[in-house]
Amino acid sequence: MLTRLPLICFLVSVTAIAADLTPERYWNTALPNTPMPNSLRHLFTPDFTDEKSTDVQVGKGGVNVNAGKGKPGGGTAVNVGKGGVYVDTGKGKGTHVSVSGGKGPGGGVGVHTGKPGKRTDVGVGKGGVIVHTRHKGRPVYVGVTPGPNPFVYNYAASETQLHDDPKAALFFLEKDMVPGKAMNLRFNAEDGYDGKTAFLPRGEAETVPFGSEKFSEILNTFSVKPGSEEAEMMKKTIEECEAKRVGGEEKYCATSLESMVDFSVSKLGKYHVRAVSTEVAEKNAPMQKYKIAAPGINKLSDDKSVVCHKQKYPFAVFYCHKAMMTSVYAVPLEGENGLRAKAVAVCHKNTSAWNPNHLAFKMLKVKPGTVPICHFLPETHVVWFSY
Repeated sequence: MLTRLPLICFLVSVTAIAADLTPERYWNTALPNTPMPNSLRHLFTPDFTDEKSTDVQVGKGGVNVNAGKGKPGGGTAVNVGKGGVYVDTGKGKGTHVSVSGGKGPGGGVGVHTGKPGKRTDVGVGKGGVIVHTRHKGRPVYVGVTPGPNPFVYNYAASETQLHDDPKAALFFLEKDMVPGKAMNLRFNAEDGYDGKTAFLPRGEAETVPFGSEKFSEILNTFSVKPGSEEAEMMKKTIEECEAKRVGGEEKYCATSLESMVDFSVSKLGKYHVRAVSTEVAEKNAPMQKYKIAAPGINKLSDDKSVVCHKQKYPFAVFYCHKAMMTSVYAVPLEGENGLRAKAVAVCHKNTSAWNPNHLAFKMLKVKPGTVPICHFLPETHVVWFSY
């Protein structure tokens, strides 16, 4: 009889130590044999990579941590003693929190000060203190017209999308995936911001409101004006996350890297799992004609997968769904200017539950459930599969 106890124990054990891990370390703990795609690694803010965190052992007498760069007044002072934790962010203001051994994974405390993207995070666990400071703020919204997400399959295409959305060209028929086939493609999906929206650590992401019933609070949290284009974009993302499932698929909106890992592991298991993304040799490559290079088309998976699509939001949010009856391919491409790309394509063998007016059907002039439909993944999207 097959038992899922080891997987359950694994998830519990990983969750228990999550408070003391950066997102990158969490990945390495949960998936030690799975390399992280560059598309995800690039979504860490500098202060949340391993190089920027500070780890200090805590003794009975307390400890002082300075996370600055050696300059007077530059950094965050953290004093931990029997009485609690005091955090001084360098501006004469601080946060005092009592430390209890009975709450949280293994005891400890987490402190968050400031708004998302511009705060100080302090995690105190059994082993010590991890301090992270961020002061860069979130990327500035520069504008993108909200429209139906082509990777949410219960939406119909708009007329504007048929003519103007560069993602429309990402859809193609499986029979056309042959060496020499030419397609006009652009892989860097626009999210409306002038910089990459980054992951928040799970401890921070879980304190940020998310959901249509909390929309006013969300706008206030991110200082977004109600009725603005950015507000409409954020509202659209939340609606997509809350939309009904297509054909019984399992879906989840991950608001942190850790939650994306947990969802994918829960659907595919922790062993023999890969996560891959499209890689283009040039940053911000323009729309151009690519040809499928020969040889090199490689089928990576031919069963189930978890596909995670990056959403338009002030911080990194991914719409993930478990896809059955799918094939995953690695496809080498060469642009007309010589630019090379290692594209990831997902082919859906059963599209009968999709909206009959979905963008793919309009572009390819086929009907639901008749032929396998494929799409390339933009650079910031990820597909997980077991092998």
